[in-house]
Amino acid sequence: MSFASTSPIPPGWYPDPEGLRQWRVWTGTDWSPVTRPYGEPTAPPAMTLASLTLIGSMQRLARYGIVITFAGLGLVVSVLAHWPGTAHPLPTWFAVLASDVGVALLMFGSIAFAFAARALQSRWTIASFLPGVNILLVNGLVLERLTRHWPVRRVASEAVLFALFVAQSHTYAWLGVVPAVIALNHLGATSALVDQLSATRAPSTQTGP
Repeated sequence: MSFASTSPIPPGWYPDPEGLRQWRVWTGTDWSPVTRPYGEPTAPPAMTLASLTLIGSMQRLARYGIVITFAGLGLVVSVLAHWPGTAHPLPTWFAVLASDVGVALLMFGSIAFAFAARALQSRWTIASFLPGVNILLVNGLVLERLTRHWPVRRVASEAVLFALFVAQSHTYAWLGVVPAVIALNHLGATSALVDQLSATRAPSTQTGP
């Protein structure tokens, strides 16, 4: 099956156009990488555009948003700790270049987190646009969907670790592992949510085998 980009076919699950024995999501304009194997021919709920948007946002966050955000954070904090004029300065040209790269990574990562927050809340909020805050917000919302309750301690402990890393990483080198640890936790939770969302959505078209 092949739909053109101007196809009036609504978003949903359809037989894989490549002929594989699985369902694939049609977004309304293009084929999504989200797939599901053929299951029992029941009458499952249709996948809504909001569901597709949420899955897409979570996949983008897991693929590159989380990594570039925490890489940018680590780079910026490390460069500032060795800025020209400090005890162990970097060459000025390198410090400027590295800080620019780090800020750019943080900006792109923050955009990914902003769209993820919007998808999770089904609306834009001020917190969605605040760098750092949107990271904590998304992590809390993801864990809330996975555990059915707001993870107050988890979000609070993450905020404390953020603050310690930014304020004290130049003094305590071991704090350099903080971004990596938090990033791994985010990746695990986000990937788990993607799996959960995909598993709870079954094909809405009864044209399977």
